[in-house]
Amino acid sequence: MIAFHPLAGALGAEVSGIDLRQPIDDARCAALEAGLLEHQVLFFRDQAIEPAHHRALARRFGEPVPHPAYASIDGFAEINVLESTAEHPTRIDTWHTDMTFLESPPLGSILRGRIIPTRGGDTMFASLFAAWDGLSSRMQRYLDGLAAWHSFAHGFRHSLAEPGGWERLGAAVRANPPVRHPVMRTHPRSGRRALFVNRLFTTHIDGLREAESDALLGFLFAHLETPEFSCRFRWTPEAIAFWDNRATLHRPVNDFFPAHRRMERITIGGDRPR
Repeated sequence: MIAFHPLAGALGAEVSGIDLRQPIDDARCAALEAGLLEHQVLFFRDQAIEPAHHRALARRFGEPVPHPAYASIDGFAEINVLESTAEHPTRIDTWHTDMTFLESPPLGSILRGRIIPTRGGDTMFASLFAAWDGLSSRMQRYLDGLAAWHSFAHGFRHSLAEPGGWERLGAAVRANPPVRHPVMRTHPRSGRRALFVNRLFTTHIDGLREAESDALLGFLFAHLETPEFSCRFRWTPEAIAFWDNRATLHRPVNDFFPAHRRMERITIGGDRPR
């Protein structure tokens, strides 16, 4: 029987009683969906799955969406590789919600730990629901109805500035112009309200002067990163994290350099924020 073991006060639960190498029938899928809605991010240990299992799990919840900035596994274009080595350390260490530069950002992501450092390399998650609930009613009323712009080019500006960056990512920049999303979005399944901006991709709030937007976003980013809204996951080989991208943001903790870390991720297509 599937069981959920809460990890922290705001979000997160470890899952037991399921083997992800086995077909996910309707009952198990419904249980996982209910757990995801309640806990926002689910963690699984010792799941020695193959890429086909990874894809099959994702497809129980929607159609995978490849990321334009990352390589993929041979034969599985939807499984992106997120790898950091001593020669090529990762640059992403910023709190973010995946791919908010899309008009319809992902429903969620399923991340698998393939090569895990002996120490360090955790991932932190934070609840967009808890962040919204933690605002005063006066601030909530002000933010409700505002919109903000999200940009692929802004999120990958450091990579674009590297030698060969525009040759590698220029097509993705052209294919993903900035998009406008509500600052407060309503979750399409639970109806809960979430604070929907993030430090990596959100550039400015529509209709405000630059100084006003910078000040407000600075406050909101710091508020989202309040420790009480977060949980921290210690990776082990063959562990998996499945998060609701409409309800969370996350960041890797890059305290493992120069060790090798390799993760494999499928991102599941979502809906337009409202």
